[in-house]
Amino acid sequence: MAAEWKFSQVFGERAPGDPVEDVDIISAIEFDRRGEYLATGDHGGRVVLFKKINDDDQTSRKVLEGMDHPATANPKYVYKTEFQSHEPEFDYLKSLEVQEKINKLRWCAAPNNSQFILSTNDRTIKLWKVLQHKVKKVKEIVHVDPTPHVFSENVLLAEKSFMAGQSDTSLSNCYHLDLLNKNPQSTSPRSHDGPSMAFNIGEGFSSRCQRVYSHAHDYNINSISNNSDGETFVSADDLRINLWNVEISNQCFNIVDMKPSDMEDLVEVITSAEFHPTYCNLLAYSSSRGFIRLVDMRRSALCDKNARILQHCEAHGSRSFFTEIVASISDIKFAKDGRHILSRDYMNLKLWDLHMETSPVATFKIHEYLRPKLSDLYNSDSIFDKFDCCLSQDGSQFASGSYSNTFKIFSRDGPDEGIALEASRHPNRISHSHNGPKTTRLFTRFARGHNQRGHEHESPNTDTSNGVPCDVTSKLIHLAWHPTDNLIACAAANSLYMYHA
Repeated sequence: MAAEWKFSQVFGERAPGDPVEDVDIISAIEFDRRGEYLATGDHGGRVVLFKKINDDDQTSRKVLEGMDHPATANPKYVYKTEFQSHEPEFDYLKSLEVQEKINKLRWCAAPNNSQFILSTNDRTIKLWKVLQHKVKKVKEIVHVDPTPHVFSENVLLAEKSFMAGQSDTSLSNCYHLDLLNKNPQSTSPRSHDGPSMAFNIGEGFSSRCQRVYSHAHDYNINSISNNSDGETFVSADDLRINLWNVEISNQCFNIVDMKPSDMEDLVEVITSAEFHPTYCNLLAYSSSRGFIRLVDMRRSALCDKNARILQHCEAHGSRSFFTEIVASISDIKFAKDGRHILSRDYMNLKLWDLHMETSPVATFKIHEYLRPKLSDLYNSDSIFDKFDCCLSQDGSQFASGSYSNTFKIFSRDGPDEGIALEASRHPNRISHSHNGPKTTRLFTRFARGHNQRGHEHESPNTDTSNGVPCDVTSKLIHLAWHPTDNLIACAAANSLYMYHA
């Protein structure tokens, strides 16, 4: 029986009719390895961090002891901090404007309470350190007779005594104490008594850029991936993949180079790259021709000549102008077992077994109902949209986005059509299938603006009579699966929605 998915949380929800600024649109989502933190990046170059809290943390001990079963509340997140990761730049050598949009985010291994995260735009990768520290509010209470010139003061403390340039009094707990005393001394005898202190402890976050990895890509960076060794990562653009050491920002090694000597001979480009979750020597990358190449970095310094190719050898039937376009893979993800790879092209989700190179072990159809409208999608450039994919911690469920702010969840043992959910507070109000005529009419109704949050008017890119049967302007591209729980975070424009099962 398929799991029932329910609404959990939303951040940045828009009221119907509210405009969306382009800089606020979410462009990347990533959970850390344990699921304690969630990061999002947007078109404005900002990175926003959320931290997990459990409902049982706010439940009294007496209530928890009275339960005859352990608390199984789904994870909840709260906003913690944000910082400006990238700024718009201009490449004067190529007369090219580099946007600040965050393309990918990846969490790095955290040796202590600090969190490290890699962020990249089209050209530059940055390593950020986010430090969590305690903040103390100190209230000085002076016991004096009530006079007009004596009162208490509140001081906010957020610095540690070991920070450079501090020479004031420090407490034994290593937190800096800075008491302001700008008031005239009282002549009352009681004013000479020592003041009493009241402390309130909270949390604070500070971010700092640790490394900048730049000037290594001539084309737009489409993916970054951390290695399981905790020391290296790769960055991929359309034609090259570079290997970096986290500690060295001025040197990298080119391990894949698909640029031909004559650009007229170019037949494919790199679309995504991902390290194996366990073996630090294995790397997979996908291409615009629908291939997935698995390389062993121990065999040679340049890895593009020694690769196993996962390719769907379909029967040679009717091919059209759009066949190769829709076959382009936009995203790949390794399962935790390291044996399976999930890939997403424009039409389908495919699950691959590394021991089977000729065909995927499962194919899940997402946009099959749009096949008759590929010409319209090509004219509006929607056919080039690149959707992310993700899979559950046990590798049995898979998810990817679609149009009309919807996404689909599939299961190995579930129905072939999967479960369709809308990014809203009522995710189950749409049909579970896109294949029948009833679903087509329902999506047409959404495209016209009925029951669609923030879309009250008909979209100019949606032909409600005989055009595309969905709203191609409301696309759900980015989503991520929690690493330990059945929780999915997805982005609809500037809103971040979470759903649990």
